[in-house]
Amino acid sequence: MSKILYNVTIKISTDIHQEWLSWMLSTHIPDVMTTGCFESYKVTKILGDDDEHGIGFAIQYIAPDIEHFDKYRKEFAPTLQQIHSDRYREQYGAFRTLMEIVAEG
Repeated sequence: MSKILYNVTIKISTDIHQEWLSWMLSTHIPDVMTTGCFESYKVTKILGDDDEHGIGFAIQYIAPDIEHFDKYRKEFAPTLQQIHSDRYREQYGAFRTLMEIVAEG
């Protein structure tokens, strides 16, 4: 079985990006990890992406298999995404990408 990489790319308003990043690291990401659906995560800042619309970040979560990701998507994602949406309404744009890890080194 292949591991799954769940990538969430976010463009957050420049005015609040520091508060948002602090909240993500102290609250949201720990809440996601507490679900037990992911083994690890990475938070990256997208270089060269800063503009009048905000600052770009990519959060990558690694699930051991598709079953763990599906459990997250069905049981936890709607509530966790709604909390984020309510807190940062109209201050961000986001898209999600699901990938199978074919090889790593």
